[in-house]
Amino acid sequence: MPIQTINPATGKIEKTFNAFTNDEIRNSIDESHQAFLGWSRVEFSERKKLMKNAAEVMRSKRDEYAFIITTEMGKPVKQSISEVEKCAWVCDYYAENAETILKKEIVSTDASESYIEFNPLGVILAVMPWNFPFWQVFRFAAPSLMAGNVGLLKHSSNVPMCALAIEQIFLNAGFPKNVFKSLLIGSEPVKEIIRNPKIKAATLTGSEPAGRKIAEACGKELKKTVLELGGSDPFIILDDADLDMAAETAVTARLINNGQSCIAAKRFIAVEKIYDLFREKFVKSMESVKVGEPMDETTDLGPIAREDLLYELDAQVKDSIAKGASLLTGGKILPGRGFYYAPTILDNLSKGMPAYDDEIFGPVASLIKASNDQDAVRIANDSDFGLGASLWTSDRNRARKIASEIETGSVFVNGMVKSDPRLPFGGIKNSGYGRELSHYGIKEFVNIKSVWIK
Repeated sequence: MPIQTINPATGKIEKTFNAFTNDEIRNSIDESHQAFLGWSRVEFSERKKLMKNAAEVMRSKRDEYAFIITTEMGKPVKQSISEVEKCAWVCDYYAENAETILKKEIVSTDASESYIEFNPLGVILAVMPWNFPFWQVFRFAAPSLMAGNVGLLKHSSNVPMCALAIEQIFLNAGFPKNVFKSLLIGSEPVKEIIRNPKIKAATLTGSEPAGRKIAEACGKELKKTVLELGGSDPFIILDDADLDMAAETAVTARLINNGQSCIAAKRFIAVEKIYDLFREKFVKSMESVKVGEPMDETTDLGPIAREDLLYELDAQVKDSIAKGASLLTGGKILPGRGFYYAPTILDNLSKGMPAYDDEIFGPVASLIKASNDQDAVRIANDSDFGLGASLWTSDRNRARKIASEIETGSVFVNGMVKSDPRLPFGGIKNSGYGRELSHYGIKEFVNIKSVWIK
């Protein structure tokens, strides 16, 4: 089956690629393994130089890469530009810090000498999604390559141009051939790839069902996994919050990446005392959003990435309304070409509705009333997901107490959830396990080896 780039702003097929054959897949794995044998012995100073080069390649062609991202998955081009810049940042971060993070740790024991060292594992399979088609890859690749591993990318089938561009970035930066390779394949060959003994571990960012399949396949082979899966992030507004700032940020937090982000705020939980006022401000801000052509730098919201996802989103909204949810604004597929959905807010929500229970991947906000602080925490934790949370209050002591009670991998107070190379990123519950970024992320795919010498 061919792999195609379909522009979500127009519905037009932009480019078609032939999927790799089984022989090409096996050859790619063999080539990656051979590359690892050399790359694992390269000094940190050389790895650092090449990773810095990769950052500069991206900065020098920033607009070109942003154009590819927007063409393939439809996010506003100004957000694509920011994504490329962030990828350069993560390359710089690990170029500067990997050697220090992975230096030998001396431990005092009954031996004459004992220490812990961090050795690379080998070929790491990365199964990556379309929504941040550069960032998701680079936040894996930068630490993994700096640790001495090599990367084999199975990217989402609707962003093949991004997959090939990323491979070329590393080649242009001077990395040895096959240290980072992209496979143009669908999902069918992934299990067989994982069975190959030259694949040492796998990481996936994507949906919960996809994560379960990867975990099962790797579990059978006793191979390490890191999974960053879905999220239904709560955005909690307490009665002492700055409501103007909270409402303005709420719109950005919900619509970032056209609403297609695992860490986008999805459930907006306002305490009863300020619920009506926040709702008024939230609706007003949502209705001021400019929906349009994603290549226009004044556009706030572009199309959904694929046509099937557009209709899936619409079905979730209609099902929620049929079960008693109230539509405050939006709630419809927009007419014309492309896969556009109106910015939407639902309230009067309860368990059993998709807008309460499920991850909604698109510009649809779920507004929920809480009676007080503890009820807000209860609602926030009443989810199978646990990726991130945003909390709004002017009282830091109150914020610290509530933050410790929220069941997520991160809590951002008076700001929207975001990823940062300096902070560990990941979730709990059905949002996955393991961590990316920071010193925790680079140690996920190394052998943490104890050495004891008498």
